[in-house]
Amino acid sequence: LDPALAPTFRAQTSNRWLMLTLRSSADRGYADHGWLKSFHSFSFAGYYDPAHMGWGNLRVINEDRIAPGTGFGTHGHRDMEIISYVLSGNLAHKDSMGNVKGIPPGDVQRMSAGKGVMHSEFNHAEGQQTHFFQIWIEPNVMGIAPSYEQKTVPAPAKRGQLQLIASPEGADHAVKISADAALYAGLFDGTESATLALNPARKAYVHLIQGQLSVNGQVLHAGDAALIHNENQLTLNQGQAAEVLVFDLAP
Repeated sequence: LDPALAPTFRAQTSNRWLMLTLRSSADRGYADHGWLKSFHSFSFAGYYDPAHMGWGNLRVINEDRIAPGTGFGTHGHRDMEIISYVLSGNLAHKDSMGNVKGIPPGDVQRMSAGKGVMHSEFNHAEGQQTHFFQIWIEPNVMGIAPSYEQKTVPAPAKRGQLQLIASPEGADHAVKISADAALYAGLFDGTESATLALNPARKAYVHLIQGQLSVNGQVLHAGDAALIHNENQLTLNQGQAAEVLVFDLAP
């Protein structure tokens, strides 16, 4: 690097860092329990990183792979909005509210833990690993009655666009969450592209599930994420078999 250009280069890098920070897939926490293999984007369980405790009101993104016939035994949660996004296999859910559900690929499940709920999650897909994302978002109201919702989001609804799948209002394919946040899912390939208006005072988070995708000019590969603030627009393009989750979050 020409020394004469160094100050400008550093300034541009610093400015870009303030708006979009790349979180590499390889930098995530990882746990291998045999029956469960899990990547943690933020501090969770035995993985602790004080620099990655969450982003805005997004607290957890775990990418889990559960072996057939195994799963999470009954355990409790409270005051958290929990979203499951299944990619393959089938996630069997049972809770203290009386819900006994199977969550197939393409479905989005929301559980508002509220003042307290017990549940279990198992892989009952015979001979097949269940691959899913579990997401925790901090609620904007505490101590509410726990509740459950599940919706199917067809692949065509996500094709070449950002489809709303969770929001405070809920609508169409979106589950309703008690949090100041919105979650979108999209599939992008070739010339497909999408833009999303952002409030610069809020935060956004983009997690690339698979493939490759350009996010405001930054190329992401499977497992990478972009932490964004001080931006007024999100542009997604140059996808290569890309599947992505986009969060609009409280500051």
